[in-house]
Amino acid sequence: MMKRIIGIIVAVLGLLLALGPQFIFRVCDSHTMVCHWTAQAEIGIGIVIALLGITLVIFTDIRIQLGLSIGIFLSGIYALLVPHLLIGVCATPSMPCNTTAFPTITILCVFLLVGISFRIFMLLRRISST
Repeated sequence: MMKRIIGIIVAVLGLLLALGPQFIFRVCDSHTMVCHWTAQAEIGIGIVIALLGITLVIFTDIRIQLGLSIGIFLSGIYALLVPHLLIGVCATPSMPCNTTAFPTITILCVFLLVGISFRIFMLLRRISST
């Protein structure tokens, strides 16, 4: 039951990362702005995270669960690095990417990373006790 809940939460967070900058917490529309390209990168990363979350629901083997969770963790780090270091966002502080999209992506990634870190820890404990 717990793996289903975690898988669904991860899938929802992945979808929010993928679709959020496009539709919910929008970034600038200009293709010349770096925030547009950050949002494009987040689409791909978010889809990967969502698919990994769905596979958490499907696969029951604990070692596969661990591998998927590690993949989610690494994808979450990548999703966090895109706006912070790799591509970035606009330099203008009042732009929507800085006021809503950038903080929301950061919060979603931190929530994902903390939750999946706990899941990895619990899976490692279960593996080491068997």
